[in-house]
Amino acid sequence: MRLSINGWATVATLVVLGLAGWVIRRPIEEAMGGGSTASSALAPSSTTPSLTTSARVRFEPVATGFAGPVDLQFIPGTAHDAIVLEKGGRARLVTLPAAAPAPGAGGAASVGAPASPGADVFTVEVEVESELGLLGLAFHPRYTENGLFYTNTNPKGGKLRTTISEWSWRADTAGKQLATPKRVLLEIEQPFKNHDGGDVEFGPDGYLYIGMGDGGSREDPHGNGQNMSSLLGKMLRIDINSADGYAIPKDNPFVGKPGVKPEIWAYGVRNPWRFTFDPRGRLIAADVGQDSWEEVDIIPVGANMGWNVREATHCFKPKQGCATSGMVDPIFEYGREAGQSITGGEVYLGERLPWLRGRYIVGDFVTGRVWALELPENPAQPAKAEELGVFPHAFSGFARGPSGELYALDFARGLVLQLVPV
Repeated sequence: MRLSINGWATVATLVVLGLAGWVIRRPIEEAMGGGSTASSALAPSSTTPSLTTSARVRFEPVATGFAGPVDLQFIPGTAHDAIVLEKGGRARLVTLPAAAPAPGAGGAASVGAPASPGADVFTVEVEVESELGLLGLAFHPRYTENGLFYTNTNPKGGKLRTTISEWSWRADTAGKQLATPKRVLLEIEQPFKNHDGGDVEFGPDGYLYIGMGDGGSREDPHGNGQNMSSLLGKMLRIDINSADGYAIPKDNPFVGKPGVKPEIWAYGVRNPWRFTFDPRGRLIAADVGQDSWEEVDIIPVGANMGWNVREATHCFKPKQGCATSGMVDPIFEYGREAGQSITGGEVYLGERLPWLRGRYIVGDFVTGRVWALELPENPAQPAKAEELGVFPHAFSGFARGPSGELYALDFARGLVLQLVPV
């Protein structure tokens, strides 16, 4: 598999920052499973889109100075305070400038001068090779009452694993007190150093959802995507309001089925790098592809999303004539001419870009291409997609602020960005 990065300037930047090993995901997989090398993967490609900007939107830096940011979470009960996770194991507070007023509301057009990182919230020792690290954070739905949040990490030392942990911290102690680890809820052994998933999100039902990749290498060699006795290659759903670790929600779709892990909400995903819930409560996930296709899915309860039988809507094993009965199609897919590694986004609910309201914004980590999807009523139907542009950013995460405006992270440059009108 050949991987093209959007211009040699981007490659040089990544190498200088020591980040190229994480960006170049598929060459790592090829080295594990045979195929092209990293050096050949860096060759320029005629399919690489040129860097352009949208005539309607831009991404404006609102904070700088982070090292490999992968997640941005706004602190409940605050207007502009957020936590930025750095892949290397550091969680840092940032107070973002107030969003500029909506068009026609008066006031300056700019979102203000970029902020700098504030106090540490916590640091954690993590493995950092390939796609490992400090990867995800979710605040408890009653955070303002109990001060709890949850993380997804790959701890340093011992067996390679994903750990879901509970922490205690209150925003009014920022700069005075670090977050305190309370308990480990769940540990899942990882066979390889890639395809960890990494996201954790509370659904509108109050349960914690966890996105788990297939365990890595390439082509899912252990068959985890379709193996219901494994937690890898799945979307999980657990009840963290239990004194003993966690409980299984009684309405999880596979409760009581012999040989099936009851934590499973849906299966057949490869590497869900960021998921969210739309205003209707539907789970929307971006699933990173193998050799040819990236995809966005609306994932219903109990769904089989197809991996590794399929890659998006296309047969993978076997390449032709694969059995697809009962599998849910993605709502959006794109090939290598458009991008290399999808990063899941958020539904825009702000006021500055009224024409985007209600659309799901998603981007590509390698090429910087961004789309706005009009989500379909039926999760098995394709979304209407509009390309917003190609931007000089390595999009590693998206977030929606308290006012509904959209933010993004640039992994290579260490930026927090806000989507604003041109």
